[in-house]
Amino acid sequence: MPGLVECYAGVEYPERPRAVWWQGARHEVETVDKEWRTPEGKGFRVRLASGQTLELFYSTRADEWSIQS
Repeated sequence: MPGLVECYAGVEYPERPRAVWWQGARHEVETVDKEWRTPEGKGFRVRLASGQTLELFYSTRADEWSIQS
C-alpha cells in the first residue's frame, strides 16, 4: 500500500524514518529494527511508539514509499 513517510535525509535519501502516515493517522517511529538495500530501493522494519511493527520500502525508481503491517 502506498504511504507517506517522514524521514531524516542527511547524506542520502532516505536515511532514517521518523514518522509514518498510516491508516489515517500519524505514527512516530520509535526504533528501526532492521535496514536493507536492494537494487530497487531501501527497506526498513520499524517499531512504532504504539508497539506495532511495520515494513517500509522506498522505491527509488517510482519515488514512492510502500507500507506493510
